[in-house]
Amino acid sequence: MVKIMAKKVTKKEMFATIKEMLADKAEIVEFCDKEIAALEKKAEKAKERAAKKKAEGDELKTFVAGILTDEFRTAADIAEDVVAAGFEDVTAAKVIYRLNALVKDGAAEKTDIQIETSEGKKSTRKAYRGMIG
Repeated sequence: MVKIMAKKVTKKEMFATIKEMLADKAEIVEFCDKEIAALEKKAEKAKERAAKKKAEGDELKTFVAGILTDEFRTAADIAEDVVAAGFEDVTAAKVIYRLNALVKDGAAEKTDIQIETSEGKKSTRKAYRGMIG
């Protein structure tokens, strides 16, 4: 059995088709042109926001890589250092994401460590350190 992939029609393509079909109606052509321009502007803004967000993420990843030492530390401790260094709106989840990316790139090492909680119980946490040599 062969499946045929149907291409999803975008709004821009839909307006272009309407414009083509009703080319003799000036109002509709003008409306479609405005809508197509608005969609292109919206797409451009989205690309700019994505590029800015990616650049900020790369900056955070570079900083996190720079503060890793040769001793294993928990993600929470590393996140505290990042916040103390002046990064605003940084959560532990964002730091953990960058740490895992560094592990995947081979720039950091990840392991489980046992820590003692305030109630005296032992708990296992993920810990990270920079790669040695």
